Amino acid sequence: QVQLVESGGGLVQAGGSLRLSCAASADTFSAYAMGWFRQAPGKEHELVTAISRSGGGTYYRPSVKGRFTISRDNAKNTVDLQMNALTPEDTAIYYCAARSGMIKTAKEDYEYWGQGTEVTVSS
Repeated sequence: QVQLVESGGGLVQAGGSLRLSCAASADTFSAYAMGWFRQAPGKEHELVTAISRSGGGTYYRPSVKGRFTISRDNAKNTVDLQMNALTPEDTAIYYCAARSGMIKTAKEDYEYWGQGTEVTVSS
């Protein structure tokens, strides 16, 4: 069982930055690929970015490439999401998710989810 707790959301102006953090309670955190999903009002969950178990592999959806950076610290059981150059289109609830094994992009492939943290970007 893995419990995930996100933090770091908030209100920011367009062009600003936020850093989200996800703390995991897991005996073998390094066994899990980690993802950050988001859900905007009226829309489906979408994978923003994911990182492999070792941290050596990453995935970014095209709209955030070059602006967002995912990182993990397996010693501290944390995964962070640095978000720069935010736009109103980034407004959503952001969820941390974990799956055992390799990175996958579908929501259904992730076994464990945090409660979400809200990010609002004003224009």
